[in-house]
Amino acid sequence: MPTRPEPPHASAPAATAAEKRPGWPEIIIGLLTALAATAAVIPFGPAGLDLEPVAYGLVLTAWSGLIGLAGFAAAALIRIRSWGAFGVRRTTWRWMAIGVAAGLAAFVVKGVANYAVITLTGFDADPQGAYYDAAGGGVLPLILTFLFLSFLTPLGEEFLFRGVITTALLRYGPVIGVVASSVVFGLFHGVNIALPSAIVVGLFAAEMLRRSGSIWPAVAVHTVNNLGLPLFVVLTGATGPA
Repeated sequence: MPTRPEPPHASAPAATAAEKRPGWPEIIIGLLTALAATAAVIPFGPAGLDLEPVAYGLVLTAWSGLIGLAGFAAAALIRIRSWGAFGVRRTTWRWMAIGVAAGLAAFVVKGVANYAVITLTGFDADPQGAYYDAAGGGVLPLILTFLFLSFLTPLGEEFLFRGVITTALLRYGPVIGVVASSVVFGLFHGVNIALPSAIVVGLFAAEMLRRSGSIWPAVAVHTVNNLGLPLFVVLTGATGPA
């Protein structure tokens, strides 16, 4: 986490000659593990145990972070390397502040992107309705949704998609590393209204990783964006997408 000042890195984790970037084995194992973890939650849904909406929403919000952590753990364990090779290294408070600012910018840009998509296509079905069900289920479910979406999910997804995938793809240059990893991140959310939002957040987070050399500014980007849903429920009393 943030400590003493360090110089920014030209690209993500290439800080020392001893550290090697993760590569295609880490990408493949990480994504396959995340997909398997995603499939594991399906039996809890309407076709399985038929949990009531608040409980099912909480399962999904928690699982969204655990999926990423599972993928990261699998990728990190297949070959011997330090966590620093995945960008899990100290950064500065300055870079964390830049990450928060980038998160706010991403929040605005994704709002514009969503508005454009809805206006042009008329498609506005929200696949994250279960999150609203969880957040609108009372004080405790709201607190848990806040913790899961704003801390656990950014941590898990950034460790996998930026720490593993962006870092690995940056070997092909900044454009491929940042853009391709963001598209993968978006597609992982499904082909729906969440896709453009995920790509936008991915672009900002990946660029923070590339420039700072650390995963933590990218986590800040993600955290700022995920705060929107529980805050929306608190401010409006909504129990579902507007």
